[in-house]
Amino acid sequence: MELHQLRYFTAVAELGSFTQAAERCFVSQPSLSQQIIKLERSLGQPLLERLGRKVRLTTAGQAFYERAVRILRAVEEAQTCLDEATRGAHGEVVVGAILTVAPYLLPGMVRRFRRQRPQSRLLLREDYTAGVLRDVLSGDVDVGLLALPVDDPRLIVEPILTEELWLALPAGHPLLKRKQLSMQDVANESFVLLDEIHCLGEQIVSFCRRHACLPAVACKAAQLLTVQKMVAEGQGISLIPQMAAASGPRPLVAYRSLGEDAPHRTIAAVWHRDRYHSPVVGEFLKFLATEAPRCLPSADVTKSGRPRRP
Repeated sequence: MELHQLRYFTAVAELGSFTQAAERCFVSQPSLSQQIIKLERSLGQPLLERLGRKVRLTTAGQAFYERAVRILRAVEEAQTCLDEATRGAHGEVVVGAILTVAPYLLPGMVRRFRRQRPQSRLLLREDYTAGVLRDVLSGDVDVGLLALPVDDPRLIVEPILTEELWLALPAGHPLLKRKQLSMQDVANESFVLLDEIHCLGEQIVSFCRRHACLPAVACKAAQLLTVQKMVAEGQGISLIPQMAAASGPRPLVAYRSLGEDAPHRTIAAVWHRDRYHSPVVGEFLKFLATEAPRCLPSADVTKSGRPRRP
């Protein structure tokens, strides 16, 4: 059994065509067919049913395909491990983050990490939760940054920070005169909410329902910055993650904590349990655990609409 035979076989299994598999593997179709026949003979089992131009896996072929994929992946990871060992301090980390985290957490984190590892390279991808999960599971992304809950046994999930969602009000709003606010105080207010395609949008709606507050939605937006600007224009109030407050249209928006009622969200780093990760990925994970909480802005939100980063 040879590695190239496994590559040819998995290509046919995935494409359902000898012709397309030969094109993918950059070999002639007769050569590819011959190698797969040799593989079947060595195993003593037919792996493929040849139905004219169509090809499908036999029962044995299906079982063997799953193991062949694992073998090829292990070989690829072994080669990556060797490459990392020879590169030393060089390395690359592909980070995927949800859209309500990436622009607020990652720029500062990247800058500080590059100071420590100037020869490393960080590639960033932004997507919704489902997209980040898909990329982590497929191996296209080394580390994903997601809001909990994340429930998948194939993933390791490591919380890196917990933040409040602050109440965002337009400057001069009458509620700013109060020393303390609760959800009951804003029950009759119009809200500007993030679209529920974001996990944060779903979390905010669920939080309001738990407090028997069904917000009157003035409008929805696809980006947090749009939500903040709509609040600044007096179109309603909203709940904004702490990390996003410093990037809002200040001083047109004031932020208040809801105290004991304050909702929170936890951001976690996730990575595939069974995939090889280079040393630089491991260093980035350690860096996240210590540095991510320091990226949150701090503010006396009862006195000022200008959160400041520490």
